[in-house]
Amino acid sequence: MNLLDHLRRQFVYNAWANREVLTTIKGSGSDNPRALQLTAHIIAAERLWLERIMQKPQSLPVWPDFDFERCEAESTEQARRWREFFDQTSAEDLSRLISYKNSKGEPWDSTVEDILTHVAMHSAYHRGQIASHMRENGKIPAYTDYIHAVRQGLAR
Repeated sequence: MNLLDHLRRQFVYNAWANREVLTTIKGSGSDNPRALQLTAHIIAAERLWLERIMQKPQSLPVWPDFDFERCEAESTEQARRWREFFDQTSAEDLSRLISYKNSKGEPWDSTVEDILTHVAMHSAYHRGQIASHMRENGKIPAYTDYIHAVRQGLAR
């Protein structure tokens, strides 16, 4: 498997894991504001990084105040955006240098490959926070382990 296909697979997994988290939040009742806040952040950050890659202006705050329905709609839309991105991306594009300013206004340059790796890891990090938060509040979190998704044929 080449690097582009590997990264595409990571984003198929990522979209699945985000859906699993949303399903679990929905099923656990309405007393999960922190889980919803972190989910909204995951989605908004994914969009921000894609906009940076595409050299477009930031369209959402990094920490948006989304209700459940907005999170669900934005997550579905972001998964579609990533599919379109990967459909239009070549292996050579992964080494392209992207110039952007971070949320502190500092200028940086990163390769597309490094940005994509960051997005996948950032999302997984915050899904872990959601799982910890849910456990602390007596809820059962979504089972979003990558290997589980692979074993179930969900990350192809």
